[in-house]
Amino acid sequence: MARQLDEQIAGRFAVGRRLRVLDVGMGQGTQALRLARAGHQVTGVERDATMIAAAREALAGQPEGIRERMRIVEGDGRDTGVHFLPGSFDVVLCHGVLMYVEEPDPLLAGLARMLAPGGLLSLVVRNGDALALRPGLHGDWAGALAAFDTVNYRNRLGLDVRADRLATLTAKLAGIGAPLHTWYGVRVFTDTAPDAAVPPDGLAALLAAEERAGRTDPYRSVAALLHLCGVRG
Repeated sequence: MARQLDEQIAGRFAVGRRLRVLDVGMGQGTQALRLARAGHQVTGVERDATMIAAAREALAGQPEGIRERMRIVEGDGRDTGVHFLPGSFDVVLCHGVLMYVEEPDPLLAGLARMLAPGGLLSLVVRNGDALALRPGLHGDWAGALAAFDTVNYRNRLGLDVRADRLATLTAKLAGIGAPLHTWYGVRVFTDTAPDAAVPPDGLAALLAAEERAGRTDPYRSVAALLHLCGVRG
């Protein structure tokens, strides 16, 4: 996903430009820190105290220049309008958040309002068109059959959450003024593979295979996650 995001940033903004980045639901700050290291000014929004503590600990171990480029705001991603002015950011990330939001439309509209004209919106969501794949590959035929007709599922944490369908999100992005520019699949081959199944010397090949599949039909359509990139008109 990071490679996909870098590809979109490189294709949209001048080389060396320091971007204003908003990471909504930043978690432990993995992507926020990565982009701050790349020279961008990053603001991360997170409401979970444990995640905020982890992000602050990771940030504290960075050189001063990187620490100065990253700001952490404690808050809900649906309240971006409380903290920031419209059009304040060149790039807005919202990765792995929508599945926990029962009604995503207000959140999406708020994210789009944060973008400057020409800005990039990056979403990572659970693929609602491929929910039957995981139970099917595990031989759970009843679970696979049930998954065809729903966007609700139970994740690996045991939480009941929801997925999004590509066609539905494409229409929503057009409606909020950040129409879909391109999309990728994430975790095409590795969704059901245990971490221990990947030896360290095989990681490069795994990433290369996933990256290729994530941009290639029909493989990307059955990925566990979708990475959608919209552009503010």
